[in-house]
Amino acid sequence: MAKRDVSAGRSLQWSLLRAFLAVVETGSLSAASHRVSATQPTLSRQIRELESILGTPLFVRGARGLDPTEAALRLVDDARAMAAAADAITLKALGQSTTLSGTVRLTSSVMVANMWLPRILAELRIAEPDIQIELIPSDLNQNLLRRDADIAIRMADPTQDALIARKLGEAPVGLYGAQSYIARRGRPTTMNELITHDVIGFDRSEVILKLYAAAGHSVAREAFPIRCDDQMVGWGLLMAGAGLGFAQVMLGEREETLERLDFDLVPPMPVWLVMHEEVRSSARIRRVADFLAASLKRLL
Repeated sequence: MAKRDVSAGRSLQWSLLRAFLAVVETGSLSAASHRVSATQPTLSRQIRELESILGTPLFVRGARGLDPTEAALRLVDDARAMAAAADAITLKALGQSTTLSGTVRLTSSVMVANMWLPRILAELRIAEPDIQIELIPSDLNQNLLRRDADIAIRMADPTQDALIARKLGEAPVGLYGAQSYIARRGRPTTMNELITHDVIGFDRSEVILKLYAAAGHSVAREAFPIRCDDQMVGWGLLMAGAGLGFAQVMLGEREETLERLDFDLVPPMPVWLVMHEEVRSSARIRRVADFLAASLKRLL
């Protein structure tokens, strides 16, 4: 009797390849589950099903997680092509929406999400009660091509192709100190004085190190006695008088307890509203984008 092919009659569903690609690109079931919004047991089952259909193992457990086998690596390019095609179909379908209802995913930096958007989104809820907003605060750029978000507010020039970007203005940045800190340590007026002060720095980011170097003072990260990459935490430290800190001028000028120092180290940050070209014909996404653009222009 001929041996029966175990994969006979079983279709290679996109959901299986989607799970496979997520595990390849993240290296673990836990990270992949966050990417595709599925549980780890579901992903594990999908990987086993795909291995059964293909008749070959796709992953081996390594020191840092799941390592793809040679067979898996040969599938990656084709799986990514299918992912791009699926994303394109989704984006085009979204673009056909003509109703002012449904969900719009919006992403911005953590600082913008906390300090700029609450009032704007409250006004949007009144204006468009049938539109729901999913807000993604993140200092990492979400992938609009993969539909991690429909609209992004970014502080850097967009680089991805197939994106529609509107520059809304610029947000100046200044160096500030709480009155309590200045009363305790004094007000620096030169770079030589500034490097002797407590300045709130970043942990992993080298942005402030590069600003100092551009001003002629190369320092190590240890020059900043408190370091944190979360800008909202940095804002709280600044307000508490833990050190001097860089802040958006529009925010710093609102606070009576903060004083701006006479240092011009940071160029203004461009503010862009970005979305994929395929979704701009969606009535709800276009409405949210236009509302955000008008509100942010007034704010800036």
